[in-house]
Amino acid sequence: MKIATFNINGIKARLGALTDWLEEARPDVVVLQEIKSVDEGFPREPIEDLGYTVETHGQKGFNGVAILSRLPLEDVRRGLPGDDSDEQARWIEALVVGDQTAVRVCGLYLPNGNPAPGPKYDYKLAWMERLRDRARDLLAEEEPAIMAGDYNVIPQPEDCADPKAWADDALFLPETRAAFQRIVNLGFTDALRATTAAPETYTFWDYQRGAWERNNGIRIDHLLLTPQAADRLNGCTIDSAVRGREKPSDHVPVWIELDA
Repeated sequence: MKIATFNINGIKARLGALTDWLEEARPDVVVLQEIKSVDEGFPREPIEDLGYTVETHGQKGFNGVAILSRLPLEDVRRGLPGDDSDEQARWIEALVVGDQTAVRVCGLYLPNGNPAPGPKYDYKLAWMERLRDRARDLLAEEEPAIMAGDYNVIPQPEDCADPKAWADDALFLPETRAAFQRIVNLGFTDALRATTAAPETYTFWDYQRGAWERNNGIRIDHLLLTPQAADRLNGCTIDSAVRGREKPSDHVPVWIELDA
């Protein structure tokens, strides 16, 4: 089972880039972030024509997440538990039924948090605590599960080309990294770091200042696996070449292969 995460940065602006990649890579499941579309406005047909079921949790103009799957989906849930007043569309999950087993795939778009300190950063940290609660529940179920998406977290200095430039940013502040590590420490596996220690493994390059051309990137798109999913992990790949194509997102797809 090939499972990918991709912050598309506007589904309508990047639909061609997405469908080209889907035809080329043929992932079984994709979680998208920043679809920037309400559910009824999501361009389903071109994606469904490629054999995917589409489930969305949208929001007008910004945020928004989706699951695309060539495999059957069951028990689709929208919204991260823990705060009924939270109207931001940042979480979607579903049970993906594979040939051998079912895998719960959770797609997330964690808040950016800038400027920090401030209300946006407070929201980010509170959201991460809710995420930790959901992560704990997933572990308690003792089933294969994945939390994949744009975490807006640079976990370690080696995950960015220029750590000094990010020192005061909400993505790299010590409190952010500690909150992320508390989630991992519950018993999750960071799929990329479990399969490679290679340097310059980035998933995001800013549109400005020639970041892509100079490989001035950061790693903020992650797939965290429960032990039952990690036992089935065969590899993790960053499709970095996608960033160099026409009208790209500033993120690139990251995907894993599981025996499922």
